[in-house]
Amino acid sequence: MTHRRVLVLNHFAVPPGQPGGTRHVELFSRLPGWTYVILAGRRNMITGAPQRPEPGFHPVAVTPYRGNGLGRVVNWVSYAVTATAAGLRQPRPDVVYASSPHLLAGLSGCVLATLRRTPFVLEVRDLWPRVLIEMGTLSETSLANRALERLERFLYRRADRVVIMAPGVRAAIEGKGVAPDRIAFIPNAADPEDFTPSADRDELRRRYGFTRRTAVYAGAHGPANGLDLLLAAAEAVPEIDVVLVGSGVEKERLRARARGIRTVRFLDPVPKTEIPDLLHAADVGLHVLADVELFRAGVSPNKVFDYMAAGLPIVTNSPGIVGDLVMGADSGCVTAPGHLAHGLAQMVQASPDELTKMGAAGRRWIREHQSRSAMALTLARLLAPLVDGEDEAAR
Repeated sequence: MTHRRVLVLNHFAVPPGQPGGTRHVELFSRLPGWTYVILAGRRNMITGAPQRPEPGFHPVAVTPYRGNGLGRVVNWVSYAVTATAAGLRQPRPDVVYASSPHLLAGLSGCVLATLRRTPFVLEVRDLWPRVLIEMGTLSETSLANRALERLERFLYRRADRVVIMAPGVRAAIEGKGVAPDRIAFIPNAADPEDFTPSADRDELRRRYGFTRRTAVYAGAHGPANGLDLLLAAAEAVPEIDVVLVGSGVEKERLRARARGIRTVRFLDPVPKTEIPDLLHAADVGLHVLADVELFRAGVSPNKVFDYMAAGLPIVTNSPGIVGDLVMGADSGCVTAPGHLAHGLAQMVQASPDELTKMGAAGRRWIREHQSRSAMALTLARLLAPLVDGEDEAAR
């Protein structure tokens, strides 16, 4: 059987089992009839550890950086250059699939698709540059914003398909001139079968030092995550322990801010293979975002799906698409961005049976509606006509 090839560009991808973004490994490894190579940065963005080549995973050199300054932009540029060079050395793919958040990865994918004369798929993880403007890190009148907007429109025009991960993003992309039939919705996902713990709950709670009702935040510690809101809520509701697991540019500042809050603890990132144990030991899963309007319609948070697959009740401070999901699945509670304390208090007051019921409802929902296997089949249906020549009119 002849397999088709897809070349995937994701600066921040990580290989299986490592902390960070494994979306594309999980999707493309389940894609029947395809082989894949993911071009990723050589260092894990979360741990800083070097990433080594593995089957289907090819790391490329990138410049180091700290914080959110010019060094980060240089890091993006370095990835675009080295990923393009690496892509040209790969066997000719049948499709090039490039994923944001930063648009230079999309530009690299577009260049490769043009040079290799192959279809180009652009995956939009965040609406750049709009999200930067709403977070206050980029001025709407700046030269940088105008340049990014032009690049954004260029990539949308050149892409044979645009993959979105949150339905609320569709209108914004259509507003940039992308025809509705060129947009495909493939959100993040999770499989309950991947969240089987390695030991019983009592043993795992001893391992992590969980002695009281414990809420876990597992994810990035960056400006977009709004974790100051979580620390304020933890201070207001001392009846529940809050554990933050992960890394990011804000972590040290947050750790200093939390000194004196005895119910808050920070843990280093854990491998993906350990996440089922961590979540099985916890009582509640926390999803937190900064108070940014765009986040209410334009996110597809991995951690929410992981919590659901693990059977954890959820507290989220993100009304809109995430809040609707949590409420629709009866899997937890939703608060306004600055009212996380209310959600923590509800979890303190809930009985163990109520927590179990919410967790089971979320697990059932994710199995029935948003498993990784189902999303891989959706991706297969997206790619097939591009390769089979059925999509010439759209291109």
